[in-house]
Amino acid sequence: MQPVSVIVPTMRRPESLERALRSLFAQTAPIASIVVVDNDPSGTARDTVARLTPYSPCPLIYRHEPRPGVATARNAGLSMTDAPLIAFLDDDEAASAGWLAALLAALDQTKADVVFGPIAGRVPENIGWATPYLEAFFGRRGPTTTQRIDKPWGCGNSLMIRATALPGPAPFDASADQSGGEDDALFAALEARGGTFGWAADAWVEEFAPPHRATMRYALSRAFAYGQGPSQTAAKARNWPGVARWMLVGAVQAFVWGLAAIALTVIAHPSRARMMDRAARGLGKIFWMKGFEPHFYGARELARLDRISPSAA
Repeated sequence: MQPVSVIVPTMRRPESLERALRSLFAQTAPIASIVVVDNDPSGTARDTVARLTPYSPCPLIYRHEPRPGVATARNAGLSMTDAPLIAFLDDDEAASAGWLAALLAALDQTKADVVFGPIAGRVPENIGWATPYLEAFFGRRGPTTTQRIDKPWGCGNSLMIRATALPGPAPFDASADQSGGEDDALFAALEARGGTFGWAADAWVEEFAPPHRATMRYALSRAFAYGQGPSQTAAKARNWPGVARWMLVGAVQAFVWGLAAIALTVIAHPSRARMMDRAARGLGKIFWMKGFEPHFYGARELARLDRISPSAA
């Protein structure tokens, strides 16, 4: 078995980071190293890593990357390890004990360049009518069996062959630092090179949405950003007919699902949240340009945290 390093980017979430790390300490498969990338300019994760280091069954490496940005943080983590297999776990996730073993088994079975696992979304109590939608939104479901899949998912809860999926010293596009979507560009490039994707049906993690994200406003903003992805990918490839096609698809989606959302809202039907989501994704395909990109990460997230407290989330 080739060595695996797990990279955990984090920004001022000490309790969440501890939960993620303790889940990695409990893995049944061996980990070569765990790299924590502290993306807070103040370096607030340093103490958490130092306190937990004695409990880690493998080297627990701390890297401070003071330039806020999700792509920059992932690239910084890669610079701290030469492991041929790289797994990513976000700091708001907790892995099941058999998580890494399931990812490794799926990689061996599918012979893919990247494998992804399912995610169970968790939101705070008392969210109300939107709870089922938000749990599904922050979760991820795929096939019930381990197999090849046609399209990729997000970077959180994934295992990658470094040589094919993560070429060069900085494979994540830093232009996505503030808006996210760095994994979309990475996987689009991999697919263009003939890369393949797999699904690890048993590689479960839980994702815990904090209160400020467990809202319809946040989820629909993210849905809009997800919708921008296909149009932006086509634009980067200068595939203008493809851009036009995606914009047309988005217009139809926004109109049809928007009408459905309005009708279901009038009668307070629970499924109105899903219709709103689909309409937002349609709008994203239309308004894919830079000026319309929502910013969820990097400087925007740091500014939000600073409004709460200069030293704690």
